[in-house]
Amino acid sequence: MSGGASKAPPPLGRVVETGLYVDDLPRATAFYEGVLGLKPMLSDARFAAYPVGDTVLLLFKRGTADEAIALPFGGAIPPHDGAGRLHFAFAVAADDIEPWRAHLAAHGVAIEGEVHWPRGATSLYFRDPDGNLAEIASPGLWANY
Repeated sequence: MSGGASKAPPPLGRVVETGLYVDDLPRATAFYEGVLGLKPMLSDARFAAYPVGDTVLLLFKRGTADEAIALPFGGAIPPHDGAGRLHFAFAVAADDIEPWRAHLAAHGVAIEGEVHWPRGATSLYFRDPDGNLAEIASPGLWANY
């Protein structure tokens, strides 16, 4: 950044997409579709895209996005990849915490943690097949949620 007075950046909106990297894409899509009920918007052997509220959850087969992807209509997506156990949260209504608890149990998904937050939210934590930490969270978790 050059010298002089710094100017505030233009405002950001919402997060449009979140990417997770998985070792076995068919296993991951079976979990996200079969257990969490997500419906793919787009998928191929490399990735799957799911609408979740006003954002998109992307599942990439690990190692398939480590080179630029040329797009048929022009442009390219720069390389990206990730490793390790990541964390993300799904928003649910407060009244849906108990139905989610029962739904996860019915699918053999263990709840690893539960927190009742000072603002009134409840969070249920569980793992996807790749060890990523998923959270079901009711309103009151953050000042903006």
